[in-house]
Amino acid sequence: MALSNQPGKKLNIHVSDYCVFDLETTGVSSRSDAVIEISAVKVLGGLVVDEFTMLVNPKRPIPFYASRVNGITDDMVANAPTFDIALGAFLDFVGDSVFVGHNIHNFDMKFLYRDAKLYWGKTISNDYIDTLPMAKAYLPQLEHHKLTDLAGYYGISSYGAHRALNDCRMNQQIYEFLGEEKSNVAQVAKDGSLCPYCGKLLQKRNGRYGEFMGCMGYPVCRYTRNV
Repeated sequence: MALSNQPGKKLNIHVSDYCVFDLETTGVSSRSDAVIEISAVKVLGGLVVDEFTMLVNPKRPIPFYASRVNGITDDMVANAPTFDIALGAFLDFVGDSVFVGHNIHNFDMKFLYRDAKLYWGKTISNDYIDTLPMAKAYLPQLEHHKLTDLAGYYGISSYGAHRALNDCRMNQQIYEFLGEEKSNVAQVAKDGSLCPYCGKLLQKRNGRYGEFMGCMGYPVCRYTRNV
């Protein structure tokens, strides 16, 4: 269990060993809402090696609007463990792995920090990577960067979205694709390929007629050139 007096750091890198995790909750407030599902996918050397998932009894009714999004009902969690047990099992599963998740900096990590402090008087020391800012940085041409938007962009099935384990499986694949996007940007920066119009980096992209270099300032800047 990776508990400490200091929280982990937010990273902006691609790693080959990590755990993708996701929460489903009774609402969007980390002050007043509760976790009703926690899941994780463990990856070693870029390959999925294990999965974890657990429903959680929040000891309160699940609001209709939450059930409408994630499909989790009061009956489903009636005999589930409380979150102190589920969080302990989750932390045992992930160990000291780097966390990966979508929008976890502003959402999921706040629930973990809050409840680790409540149960054990400590915080969680795992470093973490948020795929939302990565996606915004490397895919500026997309209008929206929700998990399902990214899945659609990369041709990943979004069936079962908004259940924690299914979202973890989606996000694991998306993270690997984003790692490729990051490598492309790094290589372009190394080669000194900058947009002659606005000075931003050019990034290798795939289009209808094959690969091309496009400005990362898109859609404001629409400069492209052949690879």
